[in-house]
Amino acid sequence: MNEAFFALPEEKRQRILNAALEAFAKHEYKKASTDDIAAKAGISKGLLFYYFHNKKELYLYLLEYANEAVRRAAQEANLREETDFFEMLEKGARAKTGILEQNPYLLDFTVRSFYSSQEEISQAVAASYQQKVGSAFPDYFSHIDFSKFREGADPAYLFRMLTWMTDGYMHEARQRGIPVDSGTVMEEFRRWSQIFRRMVYREEETGGVPGGKPEEPAQEKGADTE
Repeated sequence: MNEAFFALPEEKRQRILNAALEAFAKHEYKKASTDDIAAKAGISKGLLFYYFHNKKELYLYLLEYANEAVRRAAQEANLREETDFFEMLEKGARAKTGILEQNPYLLDFTVRSFYSSQEEISQAVAASYQQKVGSAFPDYFSHIDFSKFREGADPAYLFRMLTWMTDGYMHEARQRGIPVDSGTVMEEFRRWSQIFRRMVYREEETGGVPGGKPEEPAQEKGADTE
């Protein structure tokens, strides 16, 4: 990759990145057109390949860029100040949705890249994700209060389950041609988190009853409600 790309004004860099993210989000790697990326970015194809020597280099940079954007968002959200497992997950998810304001196609790109297979880029993508998932739990959860969990519960496995569910939800939406809306994803994520919280947290951490919040005392028939 040519260092001249980083010398460009921020607005121009973002225009190039968003054009590439959109192309790779909407199309498989092989079918994504560098001509379209250059046209969308408002530069020549020759200039695009001056910054990125080839299509594969551009794609791999986008993977790095997406990972760094998520890491930076997590850092800015001060996730290490949160000791509750589920509260930190939701706080992190909210931080990630803020990325979409600057890069609206980043989420779709990430989902499509995760499910890429039998493509020229697939092996490199798989290696990138394996490294990211392998280091995510110890990096982000070392400060969490795991004493809240029931005996036998596996927080690391639970984290992977929630990740799989979120990715699967977005993948299904993309397969059906439904735009991936960050607000809807957050709503579903909260529902899943609440279900798992009741399953894996000790009762005293969910209000003292298996269902989560303690039940309201029943109103006696004929009692004064004023």
